[in-house]
Amino acid sequence: MRIMVIGGGVVGLSAALRLAQRDHQVTVVSADPLTETTTTVAGGLIYPRHAEPADRVTRWTEVSIAEFHRLADVPDTGVRFIPGTLLRRSDRPLPPWADAIGGMTRDTDVAVPYADALRFTPPLVNTGRYVTWLEAELRHAGVDFERRSVRALSDVADDADLVVNAAGLGAGRLAGDDTVRPARGQVVHVADPGLTEWAVDEDDFSYVLPHGEHVVCGGTEEFGEYSLEPDPATTKDILRRCAALWPGVEDADVLRVKVGLRPHRDEIRLDRDGDVIHCYGLGGVGVTLSWGCADEVAELAEQ
Repeated sequence: MRIMVIGGGVVGLSAALRLAQRDHQVTVVSADPLTETTTTVAGGLIYPRHAEPADRVTRWTEVSIAEFHRLADVPDTGVRFIPGTLLRRSDRPLPPWADAIGGMTRDTDVAVPYADALRFTPPLVNTGRYVTWLEAELRHAGVDFERRSVRALSDVADDADLVVNAAGLGAGRLAGDDTVRPARGQVVHVADPGLTEWAVDEDDFSYVLPHGEHVVCGGTEEFGEYSLEPDPATTKDILRRCAALWPGVEDADVLRVKVGLRPHRDEIRLDRDGDVIHCYGLGGVGVTLSWGCADEVAELAEQ
């Protein structure tokens, strides 16, 4: 079957690979170079935060983590399993995805302003390296690539037997769905001083994620904001918050500042409508849920 995947982010690329592995003729269409999508701005910590619907998200997370376990042993994927701490400022139960992550412990002996700390060892993905590896895998699997914008699904109706709408922020427009909006994220990459753990303040949306050559310091989540220009004041604020989270980070050399627009939707959409499979609205959990969603896309394609 000829299948066109619209979207060059991690969701579209993962789905394309699964489809190609099932012997479909797959073409990925992306408006941007693969190395310049929102995926490459992501910090790469694999856990699903507050995504909905919770039951499907938990299942997708389990599938993805199983795949990342396999990929951690594959050269050049950028996937590692690293321990770390998720700090929370209010007393609430363990998240519904705790069992999917596995090995989580809870510590209530923490300093103000925190109520508890969750410790676990999830995958941590160097997204720039990972996208490069994914592209190579796709080309090896015979997937074709096109650089162009798709303004309407009707424009590609004659080019494929089935279309996968995984166009990130543009997916809502293609689907006639006005519930998709940007959640602007700015991060700062600093030289890695040799950190062996990650740390996240979930309520302050601050995080320190070490990748060996660099540390991703973040972040922001600005709903409805479309600007891709880094804001110097935001950079200073991110470094201030991250220094409070992990002292010493503020002294590391700043390597670069990156901005991406997460495609937010109150509930992730993954379903089939005729000859179109919609997979969008994953916000900041695209990498986390990518393989679980990709498997479901492949199953829907063959229904």
